[in-house]
Amino acid sequence: MSEWGPLFTTVRERLRTGGVRAVPLASAATLLVLVFSVVQHLPGGERVVTRLGVVKAALPLDVSLLRTPLSLYVPALDLPVWGALVQVFLVFGIAEIVLGRRLTLIVAYACTLAGTLFARLGVELGPDHLFGFPAWVGYVRDTGPSAAVVALAVCVAIRCRAWWTGGTVVLSMVVEAALLPNLAGLEHVVALLTAGLIAASLEVFGDFWPRVLAGVGAASAVADTRSRAAVPAAR
Repeated sequence: MSEWGPLFTTVRERLRTGGVRAVPLASAATLLVLVFSVVQHLPGGERVVTRLGVVKAALPLDVSLLRTPLSLYVPALDLPVWGALVQVFLVFGIAEIVLGRRLTLIVAYACTLAGTLFARLGVELGPDHLFGFPAWVGYVRDTGPSAAVVALAVCVAIRCRAWWTGGTVVLSMVVEAALLPNLAGLEHVVALLTAGLIAASLEVFGDFWPRVLAGVGAASAVADTRSRAAVPAAR
């Protein structure tokens, strides 16, 4: 698609000059997904993975918050891990190049956390509410990188003005949630909304504080120069 032409060129150049070292965050995330996938299939490994990174809505909030960062890298037991590995490396890698390492982490964790909190809220509301869930959903394993992948894809599309691609991702997630109204599908929609808010705030306020800080620095430099110039004059 033509709207991805400049992005493709940028990513290709970064990878050509730096190789895998150009995307250390994506490489580390992919390795973590692989490690958790291997460990949870070993004897006794599922118990270790559960204690480290498995989140459920029925867990105490503090436990869920502690496990959420690692829950992003714990793949589903019933899905092929290679799909998660490819998604994480490609999307995290592109996001790391386009958005930067820090913003990529912020978006990934914020949108994963939003999904986790949404699940808890849904269980609290109960099945009689439009966005509520039956109590048994609180014991469903709520892990995986899919919410972060979807959110990062949307943020990259907005940053690159790839509206058709971003719209396709949003539409596919909404259709998924409508046809398969399960926890994962609804969490993907929540991740999209959270990513949209983050992207919109960056568009509006992204350069506000850097400009403020630059102005303060310039004003301080001018004041310092004037004070130094005034010292000989006073003599």
